Amino acid sequence: MNGLHDVGGMQGFGPVVIEPDEPPFHHPWERRAFAITLAAGYLGEWNIDQSRAVRERLPPTEYLATSYYEVWLYGLERLLDARGLVLDEERAARRQDPTVPVARVDRAQALGARDVERVLGTARASRTDDDVEPRYRVGDRVLTRTINPVGHTRLPRYARGKRGLVTADHGVWVFPDSMGNGLGPDPQHVYSVRFEARELWGDGAGASDTVYVDLWDDHLVPA
Repeated sequence: MNGLHDVGGMQGFGPVVIEPDEPPFHHPWERRAFAITLAAGYLGEWNIDQSRAVRERLPPTEYLATSYYEVWLYGLERLLDARGLVLDEERAARRQDPTVPVARVDRAQALGARDVERVLGTARASRTDDDVEPRYRVGDRVLTRTINPVGHTRLPRYARGKRGLVTADHGVWVFPDSMGNGLGPDPQHVYSVRFEARELWGDGAGASDTVYVDLWDDHLVPA
């Protein structure tokens, strides 16, 4: 993320309020929004990184006033409209008259309720079998790039230009910064990088605290 959506480490938003025994969904519409988003992804018209990228285009003032699943619904509406599956004006007409047909999806492509568990249980993750040489090894000291890209990135703002230590190599995965911006998979190694909290937050952080961030080859340079 690159914008107000990337609020990690920012001050002024108040404490995080923990809700005891919080349910997965607070309202029935949230459950439906979640299910429809997963079902629409089955069409193969976009990837998970593109869905994240489009959510990040929600204007900042609206983002701060929008709940989690409202953000999901915003992203799904933008994706459906951009690909001509359900246009914005059709959604508006459907609100006035629920009988207005809008779907252009071939029923052969639709994800049936009886197939949901099987499809989600066998879905391939973003990990790949590409033979890519790792640029770093466990124990290497690295420096994260200082970037300010237009579009999607998985390098959080609070971790840019910071020194860390590679503690694990998770193998080869598609590069979300490329996939989310429609530039293809660009497979790379993903590493768990350990940062001292004071490297990220300054002397006010705990001296013994650490933060682990999963980062790709292109996020890093040798320290």
